[in-house]
Amino acid sequence: MSDERLRVDVTDEIRWDPKIDGRAIAVSVDDGIVTLRGTVGSYFEKREAKKAAERIWGVKWVDADHLDVRFLENFVQDDVDLRGSVLQALMLDSLVPSTIDVKVKDGVVTLTGTAEWQFQREEAETTAGKVTGVTEVDDHVDLLNPAPKADDVEHSIEKAFKRSAKVDAKGISVTTDYGTVKLAGTVTSWAEHDDALAAAWAAPGVTKVEDLLQVDY
Repeated sequence: MSDERLRVDVTDEIRWDPKIDGRAIAVSVDDGIVTLRGTVGSYFEKREAKKAAERIWGVKWVDADHLDVRFLENFVQDDVDLRGSVLQALMLDSLVPSTIDVKVKDGVVTLTGTAEWQFQREEAETTAGKVTGVTEVDDHVDLLNPAPKADDVEHSIEKAFKRSAKVDAKGISVTTDYGTVKLAGTVTSWAEHDDALAAAWAAPGVTKVEDLLQVDY
């Protein structure tokens, strides 16, 4: 697929998604690598724009770092109030453990503390990113799962790949070192890439996933 065709498809997908106001987002493509520039009204929109671009067949990588988050003046909170708003949002989310804390500086939220599972850490990041006034979320939450035997982790992840309708287990190699999992090989779409990572994170005892997967169309 040509870069111009990709640019049109990514632009259409962003504008199609009702969660995103894509009128101020410009899309450029160079050899399958998509760059998003412009402004969005929330950090949540920035994340969703990146996800929308990754859904398009032929996209190799998405750079959303050039998307600026800008708020109307009456929606801006100082750091103290913003921290309180984020803590309140996390407290109301039953999937987020109380062991996660929040720091805020100039609208950038840093999540600290501990969690037992990756999905709890991801939920905290998603929830914090939806709070009005947040411009970025840095996740420094540590996972405390005990490290199981390496063979047990590899076996459980490989079984999860085989159960998945979206993941081709033959194209992915899994190696482990204590709680760290390394995924290497090729996948045929970003959807397969994301599902492979999710399966790896779901294995008991995993505290880190090194993503060396290549998307090869």
